[in-house]
Amino acid sequence: MTTTTAAHRAATVAPVAAEHGGALAGTWSMLRFMLRRDRIRFPAWVLGLTLMLGYFTTALGVVLDEEALASFAVLASNPVVALIGGPGYGFDEITTARFLVGLYGGYLMIGAALMSIMTVTRHTRVEEQTGRAELVRASVVGRHAPLAAALLLVAAMNVLMAVLMAGMFFVSPSDPGSFASSLLFAASIGAVGLVFAGVTAVTVQLSPFSRAASGLAGAVLAAAFVLRGLGDMSSLQGGDLGWLSWLSPFGWAQQTAPLTLDRWWPLALSLAATALLVAAGFALQTRRDLAAGILPDRLGDAAAPGWLHGPFTLAFRLQRATLLWWSFALALAGVTFGAFVQPMAENAAGMPEEILAVFGGAEGMVDGYLGFMGIYYALMIAVFAIVSVQSLRSEEQGVRTEPVLATAVSRSSWVLAWVAVTGLGALWLFVLAGLGNGVGAALATGDWSLLGPVLLGQVVHTAAVWALLGFAVALYGIVPRLVGLTWVVFVYGAVLALVGDMLQLDDAVLATSVFRHVGQHPAEDISWAAVAVLAGSGAVLALLGAAGFRRRDLITA
Repeated sequence: MTTTTAAHRAATVAPVAAEHGGALAGTWSMLRFMLRRDRIRFPAWVLGLTLMLGYFTTALGVVLDEEALASFAVLASNPVVALIGGPGYGFDEITTARFLVGLYGGYLMIGAALMSIMTVTRHTRVEEQTGRAELVRASVVGRHAPLAAALLLVAAMNVLMAVLMAGMFFVSPSDPGSFASSLLFAASIGAVGLVFAGVTAVTVQLSPFSRAASGLAGAVLAAAFVLRGLGDMSSLQGGDLGWLSWLSPFGWAQQTAPLTLDRWWPLALSLAATALLVAAGFALQTRRDLAAGILPDRLGDAAAPGWLHGPFTLAFRLQRATLLWWSFALALAGVTFGAFVQPMAENAAGMPEEILAVFGGAEGMVDGYLGFMGIYYALMIAVFAIVSVQSLRSEEQGVRTEPVLATAVSRSSWVLAWVAVTGLGALWLFVLAGLGNGVGAALATGDWSLLGPVLLGQVVHTAAVWALLGFAVALYGIVPRLVGLTWVVFVYGAVLALVGDMLQLDDAVLATSVFRHVGQHPAEDISWAAVAVLAGSGAVLALLGAAGFRRRDLITA
């Protein structure tokens, strides 16, 4: 009887599923639903990135005159610009528009990539993790419909962003002169966003947890940016690692060389990679159950280990895997970038005065480069800290914080324990980066006396990351929906820290960046007062966030 009933149900459901599109049934309904949910996020991301481009074009038009632009003409052969911006096409006949494309385009691409990663994760793995996807799939919605709708949504966001950016750039004071070139520049930014939508379509299939899925996609993003930087630095110095740039979506986008070569064909690599990644995402989805992951969950012990006995150790257990991946990446990056110190010193004589000012002159290039890397690592580790706070919010939305608070753990102790693990994790990552940087520099120069000062110069920047961490926690505790504003503060501070000196901005403007106060040791003296103020500010903000979390309701949807 049971067999007969099951067969009858299968025979009835199969035609209905086929009639409504099979695995893609309900895709357009899901897309409309996602648009309704993202009625604020959609325009905020698209307009935010577009207005950021508008700000760059306006600010550069005001700051850079012909004399200032002429001083940047030699930047095309500068490995520093290759590291922080890209290959610098067109800098030999530089214009404001070419300067913007060559130095700022990469950071707009990072913004597009983050937009895609967060949006795809939000509408796929988060929905499964919270149980909402099961309710949706109970109606006439196919297996692949949520993922397909999320990818269509992200594609629409990137296409609309590219169109708006093209128009913004074309009419901007930087005067690119050609709408086709403006469209190519904007399309290269959107192409990076599409590739990382495909990357996230794969990572959300691997783990049952949204934190791990977005973390894996973020790790690919960081690796792609580092590969591009290493490849471009090596290429400009006549090295043998230039091919690394062609392994990165950032490299494909920047090889279009808008306003110089105007090559559209590298974008075909981005589209091909996107198509392959999306196909892989759908294929992997067919091989797993709802709310499960391709990677098998490791069975836990029957009893908790002895060290897992409080909120601090639980927070460490939840962040342990992320810390391990970041530790490996920063240790490797530290050694690699430290080894570039010798070529930097050898090429110091050909650098423009604006660049030499950043590093304290040609004579102090070794110390200046290693000091600058402290800020560079601070930017990377700040991403770890911000993502960690967003993971804390995901724990709350996934209804995993509530069972923890049902025990003898107070709200304040839970938040502060998470912050403590993140803050100590940031300090640990700085130690690894500093050791790697010092060892790489010592191996390249033979001067092992660099190790101690370089390590100290990296570690003191932990204070800036703690301040940004405290700001994110304050937003989480008081107004959790506004945690994303931390990214705005981060991007603003990063731009001023990386190129503020090159643009010869006023000290009052540069001082508004959280990354500008500690000092680039060993080239500069450490401002211990700034270290104390930044660290203290982070602690006060974290306490305010904990107090706010204690007073507000939990968010479980």
